[in-house]
Amino acid sequence: MAKLSIKGLIESALSFGRTLDSDYPPLQQFFVVMEHCLKHGLKVRKSFLSYNKTIWGPLELVEKLYPEAEEIAASVRDLPGLKTPLGRARAWLRLALMQKKMADYLRCLIIQRDLLSEFYEYHALMMEEEGAVIVGLLVGLNVIDANLCVKGEDLDSQVGVIDFSVYLKSDDDIGGKERDVQIAAILDQKNYVEELNRQLNSTVSTLHARVDSLEKSNTKLIEELAIAKNNIIKLQEENHQLRSENTLILMKTQHHLEATKVDVEAELQTYKHSRQGLDEMYNEARRQLREEAQLRQDMENELVVQVSMKHEIELAMKLLEKDIHEKQDTLIGLRQQLDEVKAINVEMYQKLQVSEDAMKEKNEIINRLEDKTNQINATMKQLEQSDKDLLTQTRTIAMSFVKCASNEAQHQYKLVKDISF
Repeated sequence: MAKLSIKGLIESALSFGRTLDSDYPPLQQFFVVMEHCLKHGLKVRKSFLSYNKTIWGPLELVEKLYPEAEEIAASVRDLPGLKTPLGRARAWLRLALMQKKMADYLRCLIIQRDLLSEFYEYHALMMEEEGAVIVGLLVGLNVIDANLCVKGEDLDSQVGVIDFSVYLKSDDDIGGKERDVQIAAILDQKNYVEELNRQLNSTVSTLHARVDSLEKSNTKLIEELAIAKNNIIKLQEENHQLRSENTLILMKTQHHLEATKVDVEAELQTYKHSRQGLDEMYNEARRQLREEAQLRQDMENELVVQVSMKHEIELAMKLLEKDIHEKQDTLIGLRQQLDEVKAINVEMYQKLQVSEDAMKEKNEIINRLEDKTNQINATMKQLEQSDKDLLTQTRTIAMSFVKCASNEAQHQYKLVKDISF
């Protein structure tokens, strides 16, 4: 039935030769047959209130597999007046036919059999090879232009009944169809002849217009030819006059040319003499130019040398300035060290003066001790005379005292030396 419906729709649409609308019977039968094909083997889905068996579920799946189908699905959802999933499915089929994408959408659907198994039984038409055959037949519907008004149409309550009488053929129908075909052929021939006659009439009128324009252009050309002949006669007369004038001018020119030739020869001789002088001046100027160029080259070389020397002098000056700065820093450091040494020398000189004063005091002490020692020796000599025993003891004591004094003096002397050092 799907094959017959699609074939009949294509043949009737081609013979109809216009855009199909919703009231076209073969188109209505096609939608009914497609609805039955999509319902074949559809699983019953349990809902909260009752059992649901609709084809909107698999058709709604197409927008996930084919991104271009999102627009048609959104349009179906936004249509007012559609309350049931079956109505949305019918609207979807009509919009897909108008877009000429029904075959593409259903092909994407039947390829994904694992997803279709959620909606259809394993023996369903969409799960078998016949589904692919129907999709291939739907490609032929792309030659049909349909203009269907979906908005406002009651798609929820339509009853889909297949009219088998459309597809059953009788002898009368066959004879009537043959007569219709013959009548259609005659009408086509009549229309062709009328169209050909109309084209011929338009061609004849075009040719008449071209003949009139050619006659006008011919008359205009004849007039232009007469004017051209008159112009030629005038030009010939002018040509004859110009030739006679040209002969006179030529004779005058020859006389003038002969006189000019003599003048030119004289000027040529003068030019030759002046040329010789100019050549000598040119050679002299060329020699001077070479000398000036050589001099300029030497000056440029000397300038390059001077520039290089200037750069070297600048570099040497920079190095000298750097060395002077370093030496100044060193001199400042040495001056600081010299000031420190001077301060240390002053301090040491002061300590030396103190040490010399101490040495003088120590020398005086030593002199005093020596005087005392002499006094003691004298006393000892006196005591020796009085008492030898007492002398011996006294001598011992004096010697010990002298040693102690000398040791003390030596100690003071070393101390003074250490301080002065």
